[in-house]
Amino acid sequence: MAEKKLMKGNEALAEGAVRAGCRFFAGYPITPQNEIPEYMSWRLPQAGGAFVQSESEVSAINMVYGAAATGVRCMTSSSSPGMSLKQEGISYAAGADLPIFIGNVMRGGPGLGNIAGAQGDYWQATRGGGHGDYRSFVMAPNGVSEMANFPHKCYEVAFKYRIPSMVLADGIIGQMMEPVEFTNPEIDPKTLVEPDWALGTNKDRAKRIVKSYDLREGYLEVMVNERVKRYKQIEASETMYEEKMMDDAEIAIVAYGTSARVSVAAMKLAREKGLKVGLFRPITLWPFPKARLVELSKRIKKFLVVEMSLGQMVEDVQLSLNGRSEVHLHAKPGASVMTADEVYKTMDAIVKKGAKEYAAVK
Repeated sequence: MAEKKLMKGNEALAEGAVRAGCRFFAGYPITPQNEIPEYMSWRLPQAGGAFVQSESEVSAINMVYGAAATGVRCMTSSSSPGMSLKQEGISYAAGADLPIFIGNVMRGGPGLGNIAGAQGDYWQATRGGGHGDYRSFVMAPNGVSEMANFPHKCYEVAFKYRIPSMVLADGIIGQMMEPVEFTNPEIDPKTLVEPDWALGTNKDRAKRIVKSYDLREGYLEVMVNERVKRYKQIEASETMYEEKMMDDAEIAIVAYGTSARVSVAAMKLAREKGLKVGLFRPITLWPFPKARLVELSKRIKKFLVVEMSLGQMVEDVQLSLNGRSEVHLHAKPGASVMTADEVYKTMDAIVKKGAKEYAAVK
């Protein structure tokens, strides 16, 4: 077994990206993700890569667009308001079928909000975020080890399907420290084959063009529909989730990130009180594991979604179940963290009163 190292979540994400072959990073400071560019500023040159602190988030995402066009594994990161500024560039990258990797360490919002951890960027991340018809592959870690190891999967999917990929973490996970073991083999970029679409450096080949548009009548529709085929492949092959104590569960909590960590404690508390509660944790927020939720709804008729937001993922749960089971919500917006006792009380009320919805903030 590899030796474990105590690391902060943001640093683990950066180190995981380097070990997954990242050799270009462009970003701009914003709390609570600042440790990512800080770490990359010395680690990437050490690994033979290039680090740029850009003059803005807009500049950073366009630098990453340019790097991705050459076929290099590249990355940018930010927190919620900064991610809003990157959305046009992400849409352009999706339109050009470029594999880019993004780290979003969420803070409170909307607007400038505050610097505490939150989960209010779910819609932005899972619905593309920018203009046009596209998707991004989105993974949600619930601890530092997953921050360290998810970049490997994100690059794998990004290059296989030519799609933007993202690790979506709340600020608490970005800032916390835990023992980390890097479970994926370290990748030497020199061993990677240059993609046949990349501009690269090889002059002895046919001309290649990277672009996000086609002005000929009907051609854009063809491009988008070709992308949809890849999206369907991702939904079929790359969906990930975790289940805890679901075998006999009569009520299931659905949560990700810090909310899932709190929900584990709430689940154990509920079990001690005689409630048969399980946890379903989506690991990929897109593609969302809807097929598994449908299977579970055949025997579980009460689901409780726990979110550090007004309630965003709850809509995907509702769309997945489509009336097959009750869907309740425990919401905690404003960059506040719910307690295990609060979540337990919500579950207890649902069971005893048959309530349709209980929010932490009235």
